[in-house]
Amino acid sequence: MTATTVPHNLPAEPNDFIGRERDLAELRQLLGATRAVTLCGPGGIGKTRLALRVAATLADGCPDGVWFAGLGELAPAERAGNGNGAGPDPVVRRVTAALGITDEPGRPLDETLATALRGRDMLLVLDNCEHLIDACARFCQILLADCPRVRILATSREPLRVRGENVWRVPPLATPAAVPVVPAVPAAPTAATPSVPASGGAEELSRSEAVRLFVARASSARPSFTLADDNAAAVADLCRALDGVPLAIELAAARTRVLSVEEITRRLRDRFRLLSAGDRTAPARQRTLRGTIDWSHDLLDEPERVLFRRLSIFAGQWTLDQAERVCADEPPDDLPDAGPRGETGADTGGRRLAADDVLDLLTALVDKSLVVVGAEVEGETRFRMLDSIRAYAGDRLADARETEDLGRRHRDVVLAAAEDDAEVALAERPASWAVRVGLFLRYDTELDNVRAALAWSYEHGEVEAGLRLCTALRTYCIPRGYFAECEHWTDRFLASAPAGVRPGVRGAALVGRAQLAVGRREFGKAARCAAEGLPLCRDAGDTVMTAAALDLLGQTDLRAGRPDEAAARFDEAIEIAHAGGDRWNEGLALISRGALLALGGRLRDAQQSYEAGLRLMREVDQLWGAGRALIGLGQLAQVRGDGAAAIAYYEEALPGLRMIDAGPEIARCLSGIGRVAIDQGDVGRARQALAGSLLRSRDHGMRLGVARGLEAFAELMVMEGAPAAAVRLGGAAAALREAIGQSPIAGARQERMLAPIRKELGDHVVAQLWGEGRDMSPDAAVSLALARPAVAPDGPSGVSGTSGPVTPPSTLTRREREIAALIARGLSNKGIADELVISPATVARHVTNILTKLGFGSRAQIAAWAVRQDGRPG
Repeated sequence: MTATTVPHNLPAEPNDFIGRERDLAELRQLLGATRAVTLCGPGGIGKTRLALRVAATLADGCPDGVWFAGLGELAPAERAGNGNGAGPDPVVRRVTAALGITDEPGRPLDETLATALRGRDMLLVLDNCEHLIDACARFCQILLADCPRVRILATSREPLRVRGENVWRVPPLATPAAVPVVPAVPAAPTAATPSVPASGGAEELSRSEAVRLFVARASSARPSFTLADDNAAAVADLCRALDGVPLAIELAAARTRVLSVEEITRRLRDRFRLLSAGDRTAPARQRTLRGTIDWSHDLLDEPERVLFRRLSIFAGQWTLDQAERVCADEPPDDLPDAGPRGETGADTGGRRLAADDVLDLLTALVDKSLVVVGAEVEGETRFRMLDSIRAYAGDRLADARETEDLGRRHRDVVLAAAEDDAEVALAERPASWAVRVGLFLRYDTELDNVRAALAWSYEHGEVEAGLRLCTALRTYCIPRGYFAECEHWTDRFLASAPAGVRPGVRGAALVGRAQLAVGRREFGKAARCAAEGLPLCRDAGDTVMTAAALDLLGQTDLRAGRPDEAAARFDEAIEIAHAGGDRWNEGLALISRGALLALGGRLRDAQQSYEAGLRLMREVDQLWGAGRALIGLGQLAQVRGDGAAAIAYYEEALPGLRMIDAGPEIARCLSGIGRVAIDQGDVGRARQALAGSLLRSRDHGMRLGVARGLEAFAELMVMEGAPAAAVRLGGAAAALREAIGQSPIAGARQERMLAPIRKELGDHVVAQLWGEGRDMSPDAAVSLALARPAVAPDGPSGVSGTSGPVTPPSTLTRREREIAALIARGLSNKGIADELVISPATVARHVTNILTKLGFGSRAQIAAWAVRQDGRPG
């Protein structure tokens, strides 16, 4: 894949990309001229591989990166949503997860996503949209309308049919033209199957993309294989028989390990003949592809077939360990049993699949290109199936009447691992921080299996298992700030919990739900869930979740202005956790009590409580918990006016937090460093730290963090000699706080910033600038904050009577200055398009760029600015 330095999450290509040079060139050109392209074609034609290559080659032209969201693994329960019309759309959930955007309370996730992407210049790849075609169409339409610099590259077996979509049919690879047996006028190649001139020689045949692909893959399967004059005709015949379908060619090439090309071709033709009487309404290449997989499956021995179909139960990737646990009829001797092994309807020739046989069988399936070896994660190799092969194997699993049993086995293995990992993460079992970091990295690749297990539990009414899985997963979701999906599933299971669910399981799930609510600052919701879950956990003797519930209730009491009640809750949580040897919850409660004491002005006591919590977190080697204590100590040092100590605490917390990408805490650390640097007059350090905090808050959809970041940048802009920009940022932050229902910044703090600016610019100008800031979009405000101020201060001469440009006019391109002049003449986007002979969409994109660069929020401001440029903005 093309090397790039821009951010992305594109999967690594498993092998060399062969051919399609013309396709790549056309798609790059098309995506340069339009914002939505859908690659359409049958399964196995290479849509995903082509999309990934196109995205990689375009990466350097996308400042905000290229991002991949796979939709092919969504289970039916995921596609259905909450069942009552509530909850985020599954496509939106997948995209926000891929981008690492955090949802926020009281706001639909699609709005949060659109807001987060509105100012980004990026490419989004949506893969396998056919499973959710309507939802994908709705999502793309919203994104195209609200995010003018986001481009979409989708793959689907059918078009999305949205306004502005360009459908690009992925063709088969070019195959050699057949050599006529008797002289004749050659038939023209069809549009569906391009061809190159025929020749019996290997050199000329190697011009064919299909032949090149076959040779490359056959050489990997059998290193001694080469294309020569004596096998060239057979290779050409085989590629033609496979219609140039990449997946079919790769499967055939794998057989060169044991068969000659002539033998492969003979077998393949026999199989096609048998399938020719099948579904006549299906496209020919689709029938061919199924015939190819049928043929490949028929070459397997019986144990290989059993493992092949059973592996289809995995969604996404799996490890050898997981394959042994799920697919064997008996778990391996050195692995604990994940759950009961039910009888299946499989005919395995009188043999049961033993765990000790899985490695050799899996290796055979890899050799035969039915399983793909993926990346190595935390010392374990991951495996996967291509979508078409997995679907075929899933049909075989259903035919063998094993789907139900394998689904339960899969869920049991996922649940057992999640609960085991949660104990490690929360220090109920000893482990190093490196091991805990590895859990986070592993779950990044495990999410598809987790979602499948949740969906299976919900579809089969196994609510207790679903609640247990949700409770375990919160340990992964909360530090990352990934709340939406865990909340979604927890709420579904809680709403449908039957009377048979054990009270302790329900209680733990309610406390876990309260923790998610605190992470999203929904303290009312947290209080209700924790209050309901606390007695259930007490009665069940679950001291871990009892202590957690008490800590949560203390936090909600503190937010509600009930410090005495909060203190009692924290003290009881500490006592229960300490008695049970639960140092994790004891440490968290000590940190919470430190915050309570600090708010009460008892700084020395607060210091001791934070340090006690920090000591416990270090003893169990839990650096995320230690990071929370260090942040509290840093804030305490700021209150005392000890900036050096504050920065030292924040910087000590950052390395551990960055290891697991704990977004909310990282943003808090960087914000603290930036504010201390402002107090110390260190402008460069302040800008660097605040920029990191602001960008992380924006990219994760944390609007309160964005508002706080803009307020900090307003103070910084005053120091940098940009008072007009400072006032605009203050206005933008105030408007954002109002929009999300948060209290405004303290009046005294705000006045300290504004008072000297009023003396310099005058009340009238400050009021006007504040209003302009309130009219700015959050993205425009972030762009203004991150733009370094001009060398000369933007004082009264730049804003007298009306606001001046925040950035020099030279930042606009010639075309943008031309459009600004036409806006000043009163032309609409359509009028400007007609005047310049460009599309209205292009005009809209330029207008958005002008607003962002000048820090404006309306066309009227652009017009006023253009008039002030000596009447000659163009």
